Amino acid sequence: MFNLVPFGKGREDAFGVLTKSLNEVFNDDFFAPIKSSTVVFRTDIRESEQAYLIEAELPGFKKEEIDIDYANSYLTIKAVRKEEDTEENQEHQIVRRERRYGEYVRRFYVQDISEEGIRASLKDGLLTLEVPKRQKLQSKRIEIQDGGSSESQQE
Repeated sequence: MFNLVPFGKGREDAFGVLTKSLNEVFNDDFFAPIKSSTVVFRTDIRESEQAYLIEAELPGFKKEEIDIDYANSYLTIKAVRKEEDTEENQEHQIVRRERRYGEYVRRFYVQDISEEGIRASLKDGLLTLEVPKRQKLQSKRIEIQDGGSSESQQE
């Protein structure tokens, strides 16, 4: 019953085919440098009582190409990959370059962290940040004392 398609399965009008083709062209990564110079990367964030654990995918980056900064309650991870200037001869002319070059940035709003305790490591393209939380001060319950003794109020 659900296989019945009223206008024929697989038929598309010419306008639909043209629209689909144009969408494929403009959504293609070939135009990535034109669309934006800043690219984001994927991250996982976990929280424990003591810290946040951030894992960011940065394959192919060296630690010298990654900058981590914390200012005004924003934790910023920025990785910059610069294009190498290489000349190709006519036999090895580049037709399409799919490796991305540019600036990869993520910013996270995080409050009440211990800035001096942030630790970072990079292994196999995975950047791991341990961001310790600022220790909460233990609250102290203050008991209310009586306003005065009954003896002082008598004459």
